[in-house]
Amino acid sequence: MQYHIVTYGCQMNVHESEKIAGILHNMGYTYTDQRESADIIVFNTCAIREGAEDRAFGNIGALKQLKKQNPNKIIVVCGCMTQQKQVSEKIFKTFPFVDIILGTNNLHLLEKLIKQKITYKKRILEHLESTNVVEGLPCFRTSGKNAWVNIMYGCNNFCTYCIVPYVRGREVSRKKQDILNEIKDIVSTNQYETITLLGQNVNSYGNDDNTQGTFANLLQDICNLEGNFKLTFMTSHPKDLSDDLISVMKENDKIIKEIHLPVQSGSNKILKLMNRKYTVEHYENLIKKLRTSMPNIRITTDIIVGFPGEDEIDFNQTCELVKKIKYDGIFAFMYSKRSGTVAEKMDGQVDEETKNKRVNFLLNLEREIKEQKGK
Repeated sequence: MQYHIVTYGCQMNVHESEKIAGILHNMGYTYTDQRESADIIVFNTCAIREGAEDRAFGNIGALKQLKKQNPNKIIVVCGCMTQQKQVSEKIFKTFPFVDIILGTNNLHLLEKLIKQKITYKKRILEHLESTNVVEGLPCFRTSGKNAWVNIMYGCNNFCTYCIVPYVRGREVSRKKQDILNEIKDIVSTNQYETITLLGQNVNSYGNDDNTQGTFANLLQDICNLEGNFKLTFMTSHPKDLSDDLISVMKENDKIIKEIHLPVQSGSNKILKLMNRKYTVEHYENLIKKLRTSMPNIRITTDIIVGFPGEDEIDFNQTCELVKKIKYDGIFAFMYSKRSGTVAEKMDGQVDEETKNKRVNFLLNLEREIKEQKGK
């Protein structure tokens, strides 16, 4: 028996696909890169942009012929896209050849649902609203020398362009001891050089449960573990990056001196419209603290170009910030409407031609800065 997994989206989804693979391995399935020969095909979907959903719908539709050729093939669609009730119901109605539909909150039920499908031959739509932190799921790691470790789920920030809080739910931190136990197990295998901690906003770890301590406390406890490994994390939110965190990063050789710190815009007007809860001045002060403490730290960022209300002055302010900070890497995105978000209905929507012009200018600016830095 063989399985094939198609993964869309972020590192969180990549790691959840590793858990899906772990569940399937425990059931006796082995991986194949040929979906035609797979007994189970799993689509682990992303909901961050509507374009990602559209691509997923198209690729799911392409499985119809495979199902026709082998009616016993089990097709599963899961992930962020199907965590939205209206989307999971749409898939159930539109694609009758899809056998099992579940979201991120009930991924732990996958084995049970597959067995249920095999036994009763009925399609399954399983939707669970509440966020579940289920420990002890098997994991078949597929990311080389790097091991992903979730430390929390969900997001409380409600940036006006983002669907994640509505899909993933509110922040829930894992118990610190469970995280430490997982990392001890990873280190004991001697197979992994790097451990990457994951969360929508790792800096807010423990805010929902003050018995677990802060993110800085967690990093220090991980660094105190025995073993030869390096530690990194993503993603950090500027509003929650503390002096304690910077100090822990500086003092521990196990922590890789790099940070992904999304600024999104260099305009205070746009940051306020985005509901980012910090100013450009606050962000610049964080960069100064990081580089003063760790002069060789590698800093990368995300920037959204063409957010509603962004004019030439706002965009120029973003470019000036980029010139000033001289990032080691920029991930630049053109704003696109996302149904269900506040920004979708904002005035001042920027036309596609202007967004395209601005993002290309920004990427050229990044190249010039890298050339100046000799990278």
